[in-house]
Amino acid sequence: MPALLESSAVQWFMDSVQARWEVIPSDSRMPKLTSLPLGLRYRTGKGRPAYWSAFPLEMDTPQPVQSPHGAVQQVNLHAGPNSDGLHLSVAFALTEIYPLLLWQVTVENRGHQPIFLEQIDLLQAAEISFGGQPSPAFFSNGWQSWSHSGVYGLADRPRRNRLGPFQGPMCVNPRTGQPKESGHFSGDMFGVLADRSGRIGWVVGFLSQKQHFGSLEARLQSKNCSLRLWANGDEARLDPQMSLSSDWACLQPLDADLPDPLGPYLDAVAREHSVAPGVRGKGIPTGWCSWYHFFEKVTAEDVRRNLAGAAALRHSLPLGMIQIDDGFEQQVGDWFEFNNKFSAGVSPLAAEIRAQGFTPGLWLAPFIVHPKSRLAGIHADWLLCKADGRPVNAGYVWEAFNYALDVTNPEALQYACDVVHTAAHEWGYDFLKLDFLYAAALPGRYRERSVTRAQALRRALEAVRQAVGENVHLLGCGCPLGSGIGIFDSMRISCDVAPRWKPIWNGVEIFFRDEPDMPSARNAIHNTLTRLPLHRRWWINDPDCLLLRPESELTLAEVQTLATAIALSGGTLLLSDDLSALPEERLRLARQLLPLIGRAARAVDWLDADPPHRVRLDLENAVGRWHLLAAFNWDDAPRPLPLIAADFGLPEGDYYAREFWPPDAVPYRSALQGEDSRSLVAAHGVRLLAVRAATPGLPQYLGSDLHISQGLEVTEWGATPQELTLRLERPGQAEGNVFVALPRPPQSATLNDRPLAWETLEPSCYRLRVAFEDEAIVQIISTTA
Repeated sequence: MPALLESSAVQWFMDSVQARWEVIPSDSRMPKLTSLPLGLRYRTGKGRPAYWSAFPLEMDTPQPVQSPHGAVQQVNLHAGPNSDGLHLSVAFALTEIYPLLLWQVTVENRGHQPIFLEQIDLLQAAEISFGGQPSPAFFSNGWQSWSHSGVYGLADRPRRNRLGPFQGPMCVNPRTGQPKESGHFSGDMFGVLADRSGRIGWVVGFLSQKQHFGSLEARLQSKNCSLRLWANGDEARLDPQMSLSSDWACLQPLDADLPDPLGPYLDAVAREHSVAPGVRGKGIPTGWCSWYHFFEKVTAEDVRRNLAGAAALRHSLPLGMIQIDDGFEQQVGDWFEFNNKFSAGVSPLAAEIRAQGFTPGLWLAPFIVHPKSRLAGIHADWLLCKADGRPVNAGYVWEAFNYALDVTNPEALQYACDVVHTAAHEWGYDFLKLDFLYAAALPGRYRERSVTRAQALRRALEAVRQAVGENVHLLGCGCPLGSGIGIFDSMRISCDVAPRWKPIWNGVEIFFRDEPDMPSARNAIHNTLTRLPLHRRWWINDPDCLLLRPESELTLAEVQTLATAIALSGGTLLLSDDLSALPEERLRLARQLLPLIGRAARAVDWLDADPPHRVRLDLENAVGRWHLLAAFNWDDAPRPLPLIAADFGLPEGDYYAREFWPPDAVPYRSALQGEDSRSLVAAHGVRLLAVRAATPGLPQYLGSDLHISQGLEVTEWGATPQELTLRLERPGQAEGNVFVALPRPPQSATLNDRPLAWETLEPSCYRLRVAFEDEAIVQIISTTA
């Protein structure tokens, strides 16, 4: 077959008689995708199941078309009508700028009876062969915020949610399925099939989830792998003369060793949703959240006490927002009725928070309904029900199996919009965390039978955004990821954190510790690291709260691991302890994370390890370029984590390295070639280092314990062989150690024109003990040659 579409990345071919297509990558190392059928699974109005495939296609001449991705070459194909009156249109497009193949299927009912769509098969690759001695792997993205995301190898078994009706409705897209056997995996919206040995593969997925929830399935074998991609029709009714298009599907050749291997796909998704670089131009939130200390027992006085604590700490711990997280409403679903702990409602608290100079934040769950709520009794017709008329199960929370609103019911959706509008514009909350959003996308008998679950949720989220307006910061949580792009300013990318490492329920750990989606520090950190690349592309990443209090079940090493993951996510920082009870050493840990780094690191072993073990963030400012390297110990016992340059993608060379978390850590010279005395890491701990290539002959900044970046605290740097001047900036009263390398010994040193002592650590390496308020000028004069 001659190539019908061709770019610098791929060639696309179509056998229009058999309706089978293939993709040949330009990179000869990449596997071909051949003999790929399209298919449509549906049910007729009489209940007869049907599958339409291998249909002859009429092909138009390729044409240039403008798209959100620039100019594309597009070809349109048509088939039908078939015996049930269905007509199919398929568009394939190759971009001129980006290494992407895009395609979309449109189904039109030209018959006289309704049909019910079950599944549109967009890619069915039965034999994908990697050359040589391959080591196949599949990266699986979870359905919503809390759903496990990670990479699997040939011998791995999928990490499944085993809690059935208790948690399954929350975290599992039922149309995707949960395979059980090793080598068989599923995912949602997008995934990656790759060869770990050859470092190549395919990214495949959808550019949006506005029309359908997209699902993937991969089977890994030593020789041939298979991959499927389909759009879930959810048995939505397609009436005569009506049509429905899938979201655009996407294929991207993958080079796993590039610094940003998923970038072309992720950026295409952002363009599809008109998400500008930087994500809506809003700042990254910092603040305090009531949930993880007070949970549902929070009172108005608890909020006021922590508001006062945040105000007292503001100069040295500049938090921006105070968020009330649950515990104020009479019942979930009855959002306009308050319990006796908040007898005056939450509006007065918003005014008090604003008066103290903070942004008022409020948690709401607009689509989920507690069975004991007044709403459930008075407006049973607003609830999403099954075919037998009983409410669907939205999962076990608040000691009950909850219900969901049918957001295709105009009255139910209007109620949800009234709730968020009132919270923002009458109660005065400029930051809204909207939780349990998956509830609007559960399988059920929607009042509007012609919509898919993805359409129902997307339209509801668009209505909510319109109700609050553009100036309110919206944080999505428990949300199918693809549905929230372009709606939310920030998005939870992990399950809930918890004041313990592993999951537990009602005091029992043994049956729950391996659950991948349950609240725990381990699970939250895991998904935070696997979803690092989404930050500032689709939204601001929200890695959930930092828990600092010593009396939790988290060890200090685990707290440091959590703090490291949050800092390297580049995303939000919310504290969730009683601020008045935190000891100074834990407050200092929080101060070391502010100001936020703001940029996400990358997991260099994202394709090779689940969870990731090695994370790298490249930084640069006045002091030059350096690297933050994190090595995570996921084991339940201490283990050595040697630092090897090649493992982090760094060249061989002579480096200065400084560990951040040991309080007495000093810089050292290293070739980063293996194990040393610093390699042993506590159970669930982390090594976090600033690494700089040594530059003999010039003064060099080596790090500090003032800020977790070990360099962003320096805002000015002027250096000659004889003189060094640097400006340090930290909020409030700052005290700590600064480390520099000097080609000549110091003769004198000052801090804000006052004498400053130094300590020689090794030849050319010096420690300066600094104490200042807000900013300081450090000047060092070296001896002459």
